[in-house]
Amino acid sequence: MSAVMPSAEEPVLLRRDEGGVATLTLNRASQFNSLSDALIDELQAALDAIAKDPSVRVVVIAGAGKAFCAGHDLKEMRANPAKEYQQALFRKCGKMMMRLVGLPQPVIARVHGMAVAAGCQLVAMCDLAVAADSVKFAVSGVNLGLFCSTPAVPLSRNLPRKQAFEMLVTGEFMDARTALARGLVNRVVPAAELDAEVRKLTDAVCAKSPAAVAMGKQAFYRQIEMGLDGAYQLAAETMACNMMAEDAQGGIDAFIAKQPMPHWKGK
Repeated sequence: MSAVMPSAEEPVLLRRDEGGVATLTLNRASQFNSLSDALIDELQAALDAIAKDPSVRVVVIAGAGKAFCAGHDLKEMRANPAKEYQQALFRKCGKMMMRLVGLPQPVIARVHGMAVAAGCQLVAMCDLAVAADSVKFAVSGVNLGLFCSTPAVPLSRNLPRKQAFEMLVTGEFMDARTALARGLVNRVVPAAELDAEVRKLTDAVCAKSPAAVAMGKQAFYRQIEMGLDGAYQLAAETMACNMMAEDAQGGIDAFIAKQPMPHWKGK
């Protein structure tokens, strides 16, 4: 596992590439992987680089130590009390979160430990999420007098409205099985099986045409924010463009001829 950027200090983000999978590990274990200014910057830089890297088929976001992510670094925030700093921080974090959606590659959250506040937001912003059955989730800022308004954005798009608001207004923890039932995560497994379950998802994605996945991911998020008619128009145009792709034509021809799927060319 290598650092995204070399540093005299231990890097706050690690990147490992293997078999088309780029794993980004939040590496502030003693701070429960809280999102400092530096960590947000490193995540943004790593995601921007991955977006241009055709060798990466899927991205996994993980955490070092006991926690997945405990949210923003509150000590750092209190050390910089100016409103201008707070505005810049939340805008920067929002830009990084949106980069997850904008990536052509699917992003999977590997949640081995607690995900709180902006950490829960990070899980919700990933395309897919696999959690250990011992994990708990919360948006607990309200307990400190700070309503988690930015985590509310993806939560309200992942969970039913009343269930999302209940999390936000009570700050109570939600266990992994409840998170699965409510749509925050895709799969819940014993901790010992977490890596194997993540691997099942990465293998499934890597087996598909990268062109189709990238095109489909972009259309998926665009149509969600549209009305029904506009969504169908976008979907029809996307499918027509997808049909023009070399991968789709080769795959359909192989299916009709009852032959094995071709090697995807990404075009």
